[in-house]
Amino acid sequence: MPQTLTEKILANHAGRERVVPGENIWIDVDILMTHDVCGPPTAAIFKREFGADAKVWDPQKLVILPDHYIFTEDPHARRNIELLRAFAAEHDLPHYYDVGTARYKGVCHVALAEEGFNRPGTTLFGTDSHTCTSGAFGLFSTGVGNTDAALIMGTGRIWVRVPETMRFTFEGALPPYLMAKDLILAVIGDITTDGGTYRALEFDGEAVYDLSMEERMTLTNMAIEAGGKNGIIAPDQKTVDYVRQRTSAPFECVYGDVGARFHSEYRYDVSTMEPVVAKPHRPDNRATVSEVAGTKLDKCYIGSCTGGKVEDFEAAAKILKGQEVRVATYVVPASTEVERMLHEQTIGGESLWDIFVNAGCHMGHASCGACLGGPIDTFGRAAGTEVVISTTNRNFPGRMGSKQSAVYLASPLTVAASALHGVITDPREVLA
Repeated sequence: MPQTLTEKILANHAGRERVVPGENIWIDVDILMTHDVCGPPTAAIFKREFGADAKVWDPQKLVILPDHYIFTEDPHARRNIELLRAFAAEHDLPHYYDVGTARYKGVCHVALAEEGFNRPGTTLFGTDSHTCTSGAFGLFSTGVGNTDAALIMGTGRIWVRVPETMRFTFEGALPPYLMAKDLILAVIGDITTDGGTYRALEFDGEAVYDLSMEERMTLTNMAIEAGGKNGIIAPDQKTVDYVRQRTSAPFECVYGDVGARFHSEYRYDVSTMEPVVAKPHRPDNRATVSEVAGTKLDKCYIGSCTGGKVEDFEAAAKILKGQEVRVATYVVPASTEVERMLHEQTIGGESLWDIFVNAGCHMGHASCGACLGGPIDTFGRAAGTEVVISTTNRNFPGRMGSKQSAVYLASPLTVAASALHGVITDPREVLA
């Protein structure tokens, strides 16, 4: 029987010729990732269950990336870093990217791509729900809890139920006023926040393959906002070139079979789509930007694993160049590499960084920033009854700080256009 891409990867890692959706299988894990929020409890469970003197199954396959609560004076958050640092030293872990050092990378999901850990055909698990981001590279990647991560840490294996696959095909050439964020918000609006529960969300079509790897990461990143087990895009030459520039580690591309059975299929003509937002307080509370245009804003935020990549900032900078923002606007690169590129990449002879500074934006250091709210001194954190438009991925009450704040999710183009006017603005109004 023909199999989907997700099914074939799982079958390969179970040592099977084929698997069937709904069955439970043991699979080998290629990469385990954790960060400062979940790393310490995972390590504690590992030591409790495997013994104080136990060693991780493979130090080369464990990646630890502090990123969430790092630029803060909060003693509890700082204690987490101290615990991670001690654990990495105890196990001589080569892939610990410590904050405050030249090795620090930033947001884990973007750093995994930059450091070459996202390899087609592999399996990657992480103690973060947005680990599904890595599926943009044609691999099976998903988030797990601390206990499951501790099991992987000790054995290199995990028990997985094979998910059904939903396929979303985007046809046509993407208009200049749309970005991947618009596409995924449209999907979540259609199937709701539980419409993809424990299913693989596979993305296909001309518009998807015209996207850069960074933009594809935005699609797979938000599969979890529909309840998805994983998001995935079959690899192409663009994928292989990106990975090969960053690692010499072996990998083998895997593709779904012709005639594979999908749970459901959705098709979109991007030429007919409009810029989209998710209104408070759910990612599936969809509206076109034109429907909410004019909504007064207190803050604009461009950053996170979903909206803090180089192309996100390029899109925003094209709108903000030579202009001045009307409301407090925060710019937070997802990684130190992205932060470096903001200084090096130019539009009309002006660096992206300078474009934002000259427009009156507040600049942050590479991190998760306000995306998860965090300690009171987290950069750009919402307070009180503020109305925020953001490139982040989640807008539940309290997600960016105060439970009284209201967060609209949108593309970098829409956020930048809105920053210029102080109200939600359709990017088509300001794009040349």
